[in-house]
Amino acid sequence: MAATEPILAIIGATASGKSALAMRVAERTGAEILSVDSMQVYRGMDAGTAKPTPQERQRVVHHLIDVVRPDETFTVARFVALADAVIADAAARKARLIAVGGTPLYFQALFRGMFQGPGADPLVRKRLMEMPTAELHQRLKRVDPVAAARIHPNDLKRLVRALEVYELTGRPISELQTQWASRQSRHRAVWVGLRWDREALNRRINARARAMIEAGWVEETRRLVETFGGLSQTAAEAAGYQQILEHIAGRLSLEDALEQIKTATRQLARRQMKWFRRFPDVHWLDGSAPLEQNVRQTVDLWFGQC
Repeated sequence: MAATEPILAIIGATASGKSALAMRVAERTGAEILSVDSMQVYRGMDAGTAKPTPQERQRVVHHLIDVVRPDETFTVARFVALADAVIADAAARKARLIAVGGTPLYFQALFRGMFQGPGADPLVRKRLMEMPTAELHQRLKRVDPVAAARIHPNDLKRLVRALEVYELTGRPISELQTQWASRQSRHRAVWVGLRWDREALNRRINARARAMIEAGWVEETRRLVETFGGLSQTAAEAAGYQQILEHIAGRLSLEDALEQIKTATRQLARRQMKWFRRFPDVHWLDGSAPLEQNVRQTVDLWFGQC
């Protein structure tokens, strides 16, 4: 059920300043924050996901952070079910809600509905799963270049699903998703996005990656491995964790791991923005503008729709 007051949805690439803007707006308006982040749901993955600090979570109520253990699988469907419950509860309490995060698929599923597509074909899926990811990505480039540009070359699950959909329907998954995205919104929302010059954002990403290492990312990951024996398939998809795990295993120096993390995160940011630019009705703000300026603009936009 749609909330009675529109949700404020804040989107943008990783390291764009979304969380800082959401925190300041929440403090200004008394709102609560709904995390739309596929990795902040994992307990113990704090430094590596730039999770809000305990002090920030004391100042502002946050939802859907620390939901599952890092050795558990977490799905889009489960996120939508939990987020719907948070939204319904906030509406019942007449609490303002800010949805913020960098996972475009979660935003799409929450506000436009789950993309179902054809059911899985075990034989097709098994055949595709046995192929190298590089070959899968090249094949997807030929039949659906739009989807190939959005999906990381190492994301086996999504590569297989995109090719499976094409084989079963004869149509690119990106085309089907475009039709799905045109649905009426499941929840009323005011959309605000933060845009950056690419080079400026890259510098922020590089600086943040180093700061996360200095904040104890390696030690945190080592504790997770010792406690849980490893990360689940979905948790291990978090940007940078594969490189940290390679370093812990002695296969990468810390400096090499850091450089690979910077590269992977910059690639992630480009993929995020390719998704987010397709979202309709987004009020794009200059991420490099003073925070207080963006706070005022965001509050004015939000309250203008209430």
